[in-house]
Amino acid sequence: MSDWLYATRQIEALEDLVLDPALVAALERQQHAPAPVRFHVPGFKSCSLDSAPGCGKESWPAISITGGDCKLQCDHCKGKILVPMIPARTAEDLWRVVNEKIALGAAGMLLTGGSNHRNEVEYDPYYPTLRRIKSTFPHFRIALHTALVEQDAAWRMEDAGIDTAMLDVIGAQDTITQVYHLKRSVADFERTLETLTATRMQVVPHIVIGLHYGKMLGEWNALAMLQRHTPCAVVLVVAMPFYAPPQRLFTTPDSHAVGHFFRAARHALPDIPLLLGCARPPGRAKLEIESYAIMAGLNGLAHPSEGMVELASRLGRPMHVLPTCCSIASEFELLEPKPISNRHDKLAEIKITATI
Repeated sequence: MSDWLYATRQIEALEDLVLDPALVAALERQQHAPAPVRFHVPGFKSCSLDSAPGCGKESWPAISITGGDCKLQCDHCKGKILVPMIPARTAEDLWRVVNEKIALGAAGMLLTGGSNHRNEVEYDPYYPTLRRIKSTFPHFRIALHTALVEQDAAWRMEDAGIDTAMLDVIGAQDTITQVYHLKRSVADFERTLETLTATRMQVVPHIVIGLHYGKMLGEWNALAMLQRHTPCAVVLVVAMPFYAPPQRLFTTPDSHAVGHFFRAARHALPDIPLLLGCARPPGRAKLEIESYAIMAGLNGLAHPSEGMVELASRLGRPMHVLPTCCSIASEFELLEPKPISNRHDKLAEIKITATI
C-alpha cells in the first residue's frame, strides 16, 4: 500500500473510499515537491469555515442577467444552474444589486446569464454599467462567463473592466450538437479562446469532464486547445446530471477516470494553475474526485468536503483559504490568502460545511 493510500485510510471521513491503488501510486510518484493548495469558499453556497470568517453568501454573489432563462436548454443543465442566482435583468438592476452587495461586504461577483441560440450571452446593454462599477469600485472584482464571442465583444469586455473571462471549452463536435443543441463548431470554441487570450483580461477556461452524457469524449482535445492558447488558469469541473431529461440520461462520470484526467492535465499544463471548481457529483464520488485532485497537485479546490484539509496536510501541501470564486484567484493573486496551519493538532479547529 502506498504512503498516500495509507494516509487516506487514517482520515475518518475518507477511510471507506475505494481509490485506485495504481493511480494513487502514480500520482505519488509524479509529485516531486508539495505545491500549495488554495481552498476557495465563495458565496455561491452557504458555508462555514473557521479560518475564513465572513465567507458567507454575501462575499461573492453570482448574478444572472437573464434570471433563470436560457434558450439553449442544454441537456446537462436545462438552465437550472441559473435559477438560484440573483437576477439582474436590466443594467439598472445590476447597478442596484452590486451596490447592495458591496454594502454587505462583497469583494467581487460572478456575472453570467442564459445563452441565445448561438451560445452567446447578450451583455451589450450592460457594458456601460460594468465600466461604471469598475470606475466607482476599482477593487471590486468581476468574473464574467463569456460564452462564445467575436473579437469586438472581447474588446468591449476588456474596455468594461472585466477582470476574469471564463468559458467552457468543448472539444467534441458530437457534444456541441447533441448536448448543447448548438450549430457551432469545435473551431468556434478554440477561436473564442484565442480571441480572449489576446486581451488583457485574465482568461480562465473550464473543462467539464463527462459532459457527453457522463462519458469522456472531447476532454483531451479541449486540453490540447489549452496547450495552444495559454490561459491564466484552468478550472476543471465534473458533470452533474441532476437536470438531464429522462430520454437523455447522464451517467455519473467515473471518478477514477476523472482522476486519470487530473493527472494528464497536470502533466500537460505543468506551469498553469489548475483548479477544481464547484461542480462535481455528490456523495462518495465527490470525495474520491476531491482526493484525486489534491493528490494530482491541483492548485485550488472550491468548497472542499470534510477530510480534504486533513488530507492536504498529511500529504505535506501548504494550505490557504480564499473567500473568492476560484476563477478569480490564480498565480496572479488578487486577494491576500489566509494561511491554514498544517499541524494535525490544529485540524480539529477547521470546519468546512457546504449546502446548496
